Amino acid sequence: MIKTDQNSVKPTADSLASAAQGFAARGPAPVHLWNPEYCGDLDMRIAHDGTWFYLGTPIGRLPLVKLFSSILKREGDGYFLVTPVEKVGIKVDDVPFIAVDFEVEAGPVISFTTNVGDVFKLDATHPMRIETNPDTGEPTPYVRVRSNLDARIDRKSFYRLVELAQTAEHKDATWIGVRSKGMFFPFIHQDSLGNPV
Repeated sequence: MIKTDQNSVKPTADSLASAAQGFAARGPAPVHLWNPEYCGDLDMRIAHDGTWFYLGTPIGRLPLVKLFSSILKREGDGYFLVTPVEKVGIKVDDVPFIAVDFEVEAGPVISFTTNVGDVFKLDATHPMRIETNPDTGEPTPYVRVRSNLDARIDRKSFYRLVELAQTAEHKDATWIGVRSKGMFFPFIHQDSLGNPV
């Protein structure tokens, strides 16, 4: 780590990865329980396509990206890598994860997989939402991965979801959406059925 003054040190990617390694076998670290002192920003960015960059260079090792993602925390509009004793800000262009695939089990239950290997079921804890671009009118689907962290559902997966869609009453109107774990997740109003998504 790099010294910032006589009493403190600034975390580096190496020090954060070392700290995260201790939690790796147990899944994502309990960052919601940690509230260390803010140590400044780290030159790390998650691009719109989900690629992680450090010092302007893509991080090519997926295991390292998984380590960093396991200590990621969101507070308000800010994203941080957190350990019990360190907290550094990073930049996120959109959301930190991409939902790259899903499976449908009996129920039905939809299980998503992210670009860093997180697997979770679409349910009340992991809801889906659709945001519409005000300029183009194009829908962008998102799903909650964990603890206030979202994934954007990639285009191919969204098209597959559309193929599974059914209609249901939602907020006094008929919507088109998908069901998972007994819940209905709307993504387009029935009146828009004839429009491209």
